[in-house]
Amino acid sequence: MNAIEIENLSKYYGKLRALNSMSLEVPEGTIYGLVGPNGSGKTTLIKVLVGSLHPNSGFIKVLGLDPLKDKWKLRKQIGYMPQSPALYDDLSARNNIMFFGKAQNVPDLKKKADEILSFAELTSRANDMVGTFSGGMKKRVSLCCALIHNPRIIFLDEPTAAVDPHLKMQSWILFRKLAQSGVTIFISTHQMDEAMLCDKVTILRNGEILAVDTPQNILQRGKTNLKISVNNEEKVSTIDSTPKSLADELKKYGLEKNITSVELHSSNIEDIILSIVHEKEKEEKS
Repeated sequence: MNAIEIENLSKYYGKLRALNSMSLEVPEGTIYGLVGPNGSGKTTLIKVLVGSLHPNSGFIKVLGLDPLKDKWKLRKQIGYMPQSPALYDDLSARNNIMFFGKAQNVPDLKKKADEILSFAELTSRANDMVGTFSGGMKKRVSLCCALIHNPRIIFLDEPTAAVDPHLKMQSWILFRKLAQSGVTIFISTHQMDEAMLCDKVTILRNGEILAVDTPQNILQRGKTNLKISVNNEEKVSTIDSTPKSLADELKKYGLEKNITSVELHSSNIEDIILSIVHEKEKEEKS
């Protein structure tokens, strides 16, 4: 079953097309990444899916529900962490989490709040006003608020931006555990190392989908610079970043003992995603 189904979704702001005839399916229990440059439509798409923006056209189902017609029923089953934390600065971290938990009628709320504060390593600051927190710490509280009611699907807009590496690692451990239990994680990110942790990635530009694939398959769209030293003479070639291409290239040399070294310098996922975006830009200009 798909957690999200989108067909021909469009959203306009005047003459600006924020989303342009977009179609997408997200299976349940997956970590689904949304990547692309600023202004590509990532945040707009998430806001449409959670029901806070009205699309101009298209078909949308989230957990089998319409985000607008069924918004109150849907909101009990989804968590949403916006890019800028939506918190009450004059409340403590604990009371912010309790506030969102009460709105969702979470049972054993105090115990649940204590557990999630511990996970986010906020126990020592639980009773401090959120207004005194750094941007990274506000992100922690915002994530706790999105998770407090055990949602079936979680929308995360840049969840680990400005977060320290340790909590970022802990967050991804939790994301994977949630996915293994059947929870769907829909995450937008600018951080390419996070894209590699997703089950599938969608690349957006100007509200259009450029590619949908696994991170591993996207990596194979890149190139590998292969340098082989034969009797101390270096021979350099550029091949596709696939196991077959590497095997075919090495067959030229017979894999003999006089091949003293083999070095691989492959494109990283950031390079490849940027090249996909740039190729689209060249097509539009030509």
